[in-house]
Formats: sequence, C-alpha cells, structure tokens
Amino acid sequence: MNLTIVMLLPYIASIFLLLRICTSLDTIAVNKNIIDGETIVSEKEKFELGFFSPGSSKHRYLGIWFKNTSPRGVVWVANRETPLINTLGMVNLDNQGTLSIVDGAGKAIWSSSSFVSFTNVNPIAQLLDSGNLVIKDESSVIWQSFDYPGDTFISGMKLGKNFITGKELYLTSWRSADDPSTGEYTYSYLMEACKYPQAYIKKNSVIETRTGPYDGVDFAGQPNYKHTPYHMYVVDMVMHQKEMYFQYTSNLTTILLKSTLDPSGKFEISQLNNRNHEWMPDQTIPVDYCDNYGLCGPYGSCSTATSPTCECLKGFELLIPDNWTSGCTRSIALDCGPGEGFLTFSSIKLPDTQNAMFNASLSLQECEVACKENCSCTAYANPNMTAGGVGCLIWFGGLIDIRVYSQNGQDLHVRLAATELSEVNMVSQYKRNGVMITMVISISSALVLLLAVAYACLKKNTKSRMKGRANWYALHKKNTDVLIEDLDELRFYSLQKIAKATGNFSINNKIGEGGFGPVYKGVLEDGQQVAIKRLSETSKQGIDEFKNEVICIAKLQHRNLVKLLGYCVHGNEMILIYEYMANKSLDTILFDEPRNYLLDWPQRLNIIHGIARGILYLHQDSRLRIIHRDLKAGNILLDDDLNPKISDFGLARKFVGSDTSAMTKKVVGTYGYISPEYAVHGQFSVKSDVFSFGVLVLEIVSGKKNREFSHKDHNDNLLGHAWRLYKEGRVSELMDASLHDSCNVSQVLRSIHVGLLCVQHHPNDRPTMLSVVLMLVSEGVLPQPKQPAFFTGESGSEVQSVSSVAEDTITQLYAR
Repeated sequence: MNLTIVMLLPYIASIFLLLRICTSLDTIAVNKNIIDGETIVSEKEKFELGFFSPGSSKHRYLGIWFKNTSPRGVVWVANRETPLINTLGMVNLDNQGTLSIVDGAGKAIWSSSSFVSFTNVNPIAQLLDSGNLVIKDESSVIWQSFDYPGDTFISGMKLGKNFITGKELYLTSWRSADDPSTGEYTYSYLMEACKYPQAYIKKNSVIETRTGPYDGVDFAGQPNYKHTPYHMYVVDMVMHQKEMYFQYTSNLTTILLKSTLDPSGKFEISQLNNRNHEWMPDQTIPVDYCDNYGLCGPYGSCSTATSPTCECLKGFELLIPDNWTSGCTRSIALDCGPGEGFLTFSSIKLPDTQNAMFNASLSLQECEVACKENCSCTAYANPNMTAGGVGCLIWFGGLIDIRVYSQNGQDLHVRLAATELSEVNMVSQYKRNGVMITMVISISSALVLLLAVAYACLKKNTKSRMKGRANWYALHKKNTDVLIEDLDELRFYSLQKIAKATGNFSINNKIGEGGFGPVYKGVLEDGQQVAIKRLSETSKQGIDEFKNEVICIAKLQHRNLVKLLGYCVHGNEMILIYEYMANKSLDTILFDEPRNYLLDWPQRLNIIHGIARGILYLHQDSRLRIIHRDLKAGNILLDDDLNPKISDFGLARKFVGSDTSAMTKKVVGTYGYISPEYAVHGQFSVKSDVFSFGVLVLEIVSGKKNREFSHKDHNDNLLGHAWRLYKEGRVSELMDASLHDSCNVSQVLRSIHVGLLCVQHHPNDRPTMLSVVLMLVSEGVLPQPKQPAFFTGESGSEVQSVSSVAEDTITQLYAR
C-alpha cells in the first residue's frame, strides 16, 4: 500500500501544480506536467491536445484534434512510432524548451529535441487556434508541430521544400485506422528549382496518382470540382530561391476544412457540418479509373467518356499492339526542320512535369519559339490561368499521364512533324469549311488513288528488285550470309561515281582515318561536297558494323547526328557517303594547342549542349533506345558553324521496350571513354554513354585528353585530377587557359559539376541524359557527385583490360 502511494506522488503533485500555475488553458509552462486524461484547448476552442486511443487500439498517443467533431478529426500525432501501453503517460516541458512524453517508468519515449534543441529562457508550449503546437520563448518560435505533418493537412500548414536545408514537408498515411504509425502512402509535391509544382500520391515511393499542375487557383485536373466565387479556401503557392511550398487558408471563418491521406491511399478533402458537427467529404482523389498514373503510357490519353478509355494523341500510334504500358510513338519522326509545328489539345490534364522546365517570364508566344528552337522540346503550355498569358512550361521527352476532361482542363501544344501537321490542318480546314464529300466521290477517288498507288508500287518494286539484285550480287561475292534490305529511301551510289568524286581515292583528298577505315573528301556530280568513308581491308570492323551504320543512321534523324546521304557496295568495297563537315572532328581542334583558341567558351558550351541533345534523342526520343558505345571527341564532327554532330554508329546497340542493359564478353570502344562496368564486367547500358559524355565534358572544358593527361603531383587521369580539384574547392583550375577571356565562370563550374556527376563509378549514381540536359540549361542546385570511376588515388592503378574486338551489333532500327 505504501509503495502505491509513493508511485502516485508525482501525479498528485502535478495536479496541485496545475491548480496553482495554470492561468491559460492553451499553454504548457516550464515544469507543468500534463497527464493522461487532461487536455489543452486552443483559445477559441477549435482544437484540443491530449492523449487518445485510435479506433479499437488500447495504445495511447499524444495528439491534436478538432474539438467536438464526429468522428474525431485527429490532425497530428506526436509519438506515432512509439505508443504508450497504458494511461500513465505524461507531457513535460523543461527549461531548455524541450517537450517530452514520459511513460510510467519515467522514460522519455518521444521528445521535440529529436528534431531540434535550443536553450531558452522561460519557454512555453502553446496550442494555437490554428491547430499548431508551438514552443516559443519571449521573442520567437523555436519548434512547431506544423513542421512535422502526419496524415492530415489543415489551413495554415505548409507542404513543400526548403532549398537551403533540403527539408521536405509531405503527408504520410497511418498504417491503419487503429495504428497511426507511418503507412505505405505519401502525398507530396514536386518542388524543385525550375520545375513546376504538382502533387503525387505514392505507395512505397511508386507513383499511383498525380494531380495536374498548379493553375494559379488550385491544382488542375480535378474533374468533379468547380471553382466558384464562393470557393471555400484560398490556395497560396510560394516559389522563390529559398523555398517552394503550398498552403491554403479558409475563405470563410465559419467553415472548418481538413485534407487527409487515409491508409488505403485516398486523399480526401472534408468540411465540417456546423449543425451536426460531422465531417462531410467534399472531394476524393483518385476520382476514377483514369487517375491511375500513366495508365495509357507515353503520348496516350485517358478518358472515361470513351471506350476503350485509352487512345493515342493525334500524330501518334500505339507502339505495341494491344499494349498500353509502352504507350504510343510518333507516326512520323521529327527531324527538327523548319516545317515542324504544334497541335493544340484542349481540356486536358497536362502531362507529368518531372521532365519539364518552367520559366515564369515568357509569354505563350515566346514559349512556342523557345520550344521550337530546342530540338528536344516535345510540347509546351501556359499552366497558370491567372498570370495573364505569362508563364512557359516546356516538356522534353515523352508526355505521360494525360487525360481528357469535360471541364477544368487546360491547353497543351504538342510538337508534330511537318507532314503530320499539314495533314491534321487539312482535315481541320475541311471541317471548318463544312466540306461534304459524297460517298460516290470518295469511292471514285479511292479507286483512282488505289490504282495510282498500285502502279507506283509496282514500278518501285521492279526498280528495287533490280537494284537489290545488283547490290546482293555484288555483296554476295564476299559475304554469302548478308543482305541489306529496306533501304529504298537511302541512295545507292555506284563505285564509279564514288571513285570519280574522290579522284580515285587520291591521297590528297584523304581527310582522316578511323576504326572503319580512311575518310575522303569528295565532290559529287551536282557539286555537293561529301565525306566518303571506305572500309579498309585491315579494319577490325566488318559487314556487321557496316550494316549497323547504314541502317542506324538512315533511320535516325536529328540535327546533332551526322546525316548519311548514301552507300555503295561493290564486290569487296563497302563505302558510306556522309554530309561533309568542314571543321572535321572535335579532337582535331580541341587537342591541338595552336588551334584550340578557335573554340572559345560559348562555342564549347554549345558543343556540350548539342552532344547532350543528340544522346538524349538516341536514348529516349527515337523509337528504339540506342546506345552508341563509342562516344569520343573523334566521333563528334563539327559543321561550318562549329555545331556538333555525333557520328560513327558501327558499334551502336538497340534496346527494345523496358530493357536498359545487356552483357557481352567482347568489349568495344575507345580507351579513356569506356565506363568501368563495361570495361571490367562487359555490362553496358544508357549509363555507359552518360559516362562517355562526362569524359567529353571534362575534356572540352580542360582541352586535355583523359588518357594522355599527366600531372607532376600525382598519377591520376583527367577524371581523377578533376575530382581532386573539386574536393579541394579549386575546380576552376581545370579550365583551359585559352578560355579565360571568354568564359562565364558559373557556366564553366556548372559544366564541370555535371561532368563529374556523369563519370561517377556506379551507374545508378549517374544521371539520365534527360536530367543532364535539364541540369545544363537550368540554374537549380545540383546534387553532390561521388568519386569518379578509374580514380587512382595514391595507388596509381587503373583498370586496363579493355578489348577492342568487334561483336555482334544491331541489325535493324526503326526511328520514331
């Protein structure tokens, strides 16, 4: 009996202390203990703080909830992961400003000092009428519950990101209705520099649902929600260099609102009925089947008003029949020509903005120009309805998670090829003019067209068969198992014409030599200058590489890829004809000290950007994923204006669908540019090209070759030297001395930083080329790079075992 009295003494003392010092129900003063069964109430009695047991659970939690509502509207839980097992819990605020939950044994199971710790004079904890529990001293707030949201979002809270501290605020669901510990679902916002905000519901980090981007009033793409003059809340979206966040404030003081992410992953906005004090759902996300993220794949749109629900955007077609996971692909590939334009899609949910960039100062007209000038730009829009037409959001790569709405949708302008756009415009013009074509005329026209097409095809096939037989017969003399097919769109040149164009392959016309063989400058009969690459008898490359090069470049078109004009096969001769690049390859200027002054910093930056856009096209924007595998300065050609063009696709490989990597026993490529996982284990992927690009960037900035680099103080290659300088804060010393008069220091440092991110040792650490392109053109904070591959440190060792033996290469490519 005496022991029981002793155990109760602290609680009896606490009750007497409460009676003596409690002058305001909404505060906890120093040394004031709140025991289980007591509550703290906000000033206007909207919120209550105390211990509770959720659902059928017997565990006890310290929480904040709306007062007198049904069901209890819990908005915050302190000890989510560490419940009390009985009703002997107590809350204490010490003189250092730390709020603690103590169990019956006197052990602290939760403390605000787990998050922040200060030493203060006369601190108090106060439950504000906003539902925010704050700890403050005489001058400032030092801790608040709003900085640690749970599953509920209420007026005045923030969700977003602080770019200075890196702290993100987002909702996490309860495990179940009886268990407030962290569940599987999160509700968060895309909050990154140069990005445009939108919200995601994720299950274990996998996106399940996405709201549309912020439209200036609310988050767009909510089909059942109507904006009215009596909108219940006002949305505030704050975007600046220090932080980006979203919050809402109630428009009517008589209405209480809460948004909750429930354990099943549903985000529900509810308002309180003031008559019966019950919560009434106002909106629930996801709304319907089309709210499943990326349901129709890239360039596919979802609509609940049609059957089937998925369809490709105009100008696109299903990539794999009856398979919407892979989405749609362009019916006609882009070539970045002047005739390309944009088709407007109205009343839709704008695509995912993860691979988009935002500029708040550009008008819609300026946005169109910016998108058209960038070959990697696939669409643009003005996402903000309240900005008077100002605000430019442009997408790079695939457009995913599009759906059609009957209301609350926005306009999206999608890039299409010139021929595709003219066909769409023609159809639209007919519709606008009300042209009615009778069935008789249609049938007659179809018959005439059918006859014409049949005649043309017959003539073309006859010519093709004749040419095919000639090519096959010539090639068959040496290679009995190879046949080049489907190259009618690529011109075939006779050996006689090639010999005449090059002065019978005169040594005076020779302009270079690579792994394939010598390259000659030639002049065709029409006066066009060309570069002619002739397979050498001693070349390690053969018919597979030749076919690979012909088919690959013939099918891929981009301003930063070299253009193949034709080919020749005659007996043992295999020849490729390209557009002529007056400034030859990048290495002939970059590593030639007298000539490298021709490349000032703006030109080098343009070369870096151009190479990045070309690789991005290969990795993402072409129909098939292409891995070049031999990116190096010698395979970057420069035109009259020093614009870069990627060449030499003899070693390229394709990937189909979701494949991203492959293994080989025969490693190909060039020393100094090959990634470590490829050199050592024979594993290559798109990240192998990213590594090679990173080497190129560091070479372009420094004017030094990676493999031939030497330094008096260490044995590192160029990558290792750049890493040393970066770690020592002297990375600007890597810059080529010839650039000092023309460089933009911030651009140089950013380029080096991106280069180091690309050459990190582990492939998963390296960014994708889409991320690289965005990082190069934006001004946001970059992640910190990790140690690069082949960094020798003090040992001086480096992976050396790389075979240059050719292997099986791709046999067919289809461009998008």
